[in-house]
Amino acid sequence: MLSANTTTIGFIGTGVMGKSMAKNLLNAGYSIRIFTRTKSKADDLLNIGAKWDKDIPTLAKQCDVIITMVGYPSDVEEVYLGEQGLIKNCNKGSYLIDMTTSKPSLAEEIFSVSEKHGLHVLDAPVSGGDIGAESGTLAIMTGGERSVYDYVLPIFQVLGENISYQGPAGTGQHTKMSNQIAIASNMIGVCESLLYAKKAGLDPKKVLATISTGAAASFSLSKLGARMLENDFNPGFYVKHFIKDMRIALESSQAFGLDTPGLKLAIDLYEQLSDMGEQDSGTQALIKALAYRSEMTL
Repeated sequence: MLSANTTTIGFIGTGVMGKSMAKNLLNAGYSIRIFTRTKSKADDLLNIGAKWDKDIPTLAKQCDVIITMVGYPSDVEEVYLGEQGLIKNCNKGSYLIDMTTSKPSLAEEIFSVSEKHGLHVLDAPVSGGDIGAESGTLAIMTGGERSVYDYVLPIFQVLGENISYQGPAGTGQHTKMSNQIAIASNMIGVCESLLYAKKAGLDPKKVLATISTGAAASFSLSKLGARMLENDFNPGFYVKHFIKDMRIALESSQAFGLDTPGLKLAIDLYEQLSDMGEQDSGTQALIKALAYRSEMTL
């Protein structure tokens, strides 16, 4: 039975969200081992008890469970399927959890290859941004075998609150695509709403406080809308990563024969924002692109 006292967790990917997730696991009593290409990037975690490994094979041999939270599908592919990757270097019976937002088809491939090596794999992307990662309130969407999900559930309960099992391998990623499609159009609405309030001569903060409690309520409105009004564009979730997610969602939608005009518009607007040099800003920076189109100053 999985417990913090006897389980060593490897963590690969300690960026904006991964660092907080690893910290929460440390605080819950788990032994944590970290792999980063640059050791200094793990200093905050090493200072509170995490151990650092020089490469993936070294980490893989010492861990019962390994969580990955990397950037792009190409990174996921390298970490899992490469010669120096997890599948070829983990101990048989290890549990591997990819919490990156990635391609559903890649999740299915990793599951299939891992099964042949005697490994247990879940695709478990998350939603909630830096706020959810810090507070341990992420939404976790999981695909894979139900028995594996049940076994690692205590780990998920440290990281999140809305934790769900969606079905076979790849369904966690498909659920995340549904999530990103909903956010894509919503973010446009949040930006247009606040810019409208400003144009109408209203107090945007007062408007936000009012409409955040009505039918328009959403995380994007109440949390990211507030950051927009403070001109806080630090990344809780990078623009470049959201563009990546939306492109995966569009590719998957097209494979289904599904037309998603709202998603297409959001991709176009976010790519314009990226061209403005905002690729490393938080997704709330979209208001800059829409303000520019209307010749408004923030």
